[in-house]
Amino acid sequence: MTLKTQTPDQLDHTKIAGKLLSAILSFFILIGLDQITKHYIDTHMNLYDSISVIPNVFDIHYIRNAGAAWGMFQNQQILFYICTAIVLILGIILYLRCLRMNRYKDLRVLLILILSGAVGNFIDRIRYQYVIDFFYFKLIDFPVFNVADCYVTVGFILLLIIILFKYKEEDFETLFSFRKHN
Repeated sequence: MTLKTQTPDQLDHTKIAGKLLSAILSFFILIGLDQITKHYIDTHMNLYDSISVIPNVFDIHYIRNAGAAWGMFQNQQILFYICTAIVLILGIILYLRCLRMNRYKDLRVLLILILSGAVGNFIDRIRYQYVIDFFYFKLIDFPVFNVADCYVTVGFILLLIIILFKYKEEDFETLFSFRKHN
C-alpha cells in the first residue's frame, strides 16, 4: 500500500474547498436562524400583536413589510428581486476573489453576513411578497426590523469601518484589478 502525497497546488485547492465549505455552512446557518425566527413569530403571534420585552423601550411587534426600510418602495417586488440578484452576484464574485487570493478574511466574513441577510429577506419576498418584521425599538420609534436586517446592517457598518480604517487604496486596487492573483 502506497500513500499518495499531495502537491502544493492540491493542498491549496483543499484549503480553499474547506474554507468555501465553512462559508457555505455559515451562510445557511445564518439564513436558517433568520427563517426560524420569522416562522416562530408568524405561527405564534397575530399580525400587529406586540409583546413588551422592555416596557416603553423594546417590543416584539409583528408586521408584514411589502417595502424596504421605513416602508419605502411598497409592493415593488421586481425592484427587490433585481437588487438582490445584483448584490448576490457581486458579493459571491468578490467573496470568491478574496478566497482565491487567500486574503481579506474579515471582508469575507462580512460578505457572508450581508449575503445571508439579503437571502433571508429574499426568501420572504418570494414566498409571501412581503418580509416578516418584528423587532421594534419603541423608545426611539425605529422602524420594525428582523434578523436578516440585523445581518445586513451590522455587516455594512463593519464593512464601512474596515474600509475607512483598515484597508488602504492599494488593497482595493489589488482586489478589484483584472490581473491574475496568486
